[in-house]
Amino acid sequence: MTKPIGEYIEIISARSTDQEILKRSQDGGIVTAAYIYGLENGLLDGAIVADTTDGFKPMPKIAKTRDDILSARGTKYSLSPNMSLVKDAVKEHALEKLGFVGTPCQVIAMKKMMQYPAAFRGTVNNIGLVIGIFCMENFPYNGMKTLIEEYAGVKMEDVLKTDIGKGKLFVYPKDGSEPIAIPIKETHPFEQKSCHVCMDYTSEYADFSTGSVGSPDGWSTVIIRNKRGKDFIDKMIAAGKLETQPLDMEGKVGFPMLEKLSNDKKTKNAKEIEHRIEMGFPVPY
Repeated sequence: MTKPIGEYIEIISARSTDQEILKRSQDGGIVTAAYIYGLENGLLDGAIVADTTDGFKPMPKIAKTRDDILSARGTKYSLSPNMSLVKDAVKEHALEKLGFVGTPCQVIAMKKMMQYPAAFRGTVNNIGLVIGIFCMENFPYNGMKTLIEEYAGVKMEDVLKTDIGKGKLFVYPKDGSEPIAIPIKETHPFEQKSCHVCMDYTSEYADFSTGSVGSPDGWSTVIIRNKRGKDFIDKMIAAGKLETQPLDMEGKVGFPMLEKLSNDKKTKNAKEIEHRIEMGFPVPY
């Protein structure tokens, strides 16, 4: 069916049953759980993930072990150039079943690469699973650094993780102290300008997409979009790797909220695209 959140087969709320994954994962730990399950059961032989340096700067990494995947847990709100490692993963690491996770813009790039391979010949058939994450906007690293160090008062090397929810950006220090909250309205000047012409909130072209919106705290919404995504999720559930529950399709914070945010992004950014066209600026569509 076609919805404001894109085409999908099924939509559920889920979380990992592995307590080690949940310790530092974002919400239900779906991406981490999926890639570990894929590696341990021969469905994948590696995945491109976003890890962080000591300064909490996202960096793409080719993960081939459980520990590799675990070290990259959690959402990073600065973009990691994951597409840059696709060729290396296939050509140099000889990965035949590669997992890829990315923001909507990266998933669109992956989809285009798979349909029009050109410079990526010899890699397309090696993409084993594409997971998309929900994304309203992202931040250049220096913008995020300013927000965290000047607004939250935490050095980048002391950040454990970040999270966005309830209208705030939360910064979690490594020392275990209480997270510092920055109102989202104060973060807008630091957003990447390219995010303002993106029409995709829920990674509509992934095999399945995931994010916190629509599900209770500690759970993730999973939008299963095609047969490959459904087969993978069904196997995880059958193996006891995911706990699931129906998504609230009527409550204000359930599916309607997911639909609202997706529509809001499309409406707002369509106006920005029209404005840029009027000004003679280039736009992506």
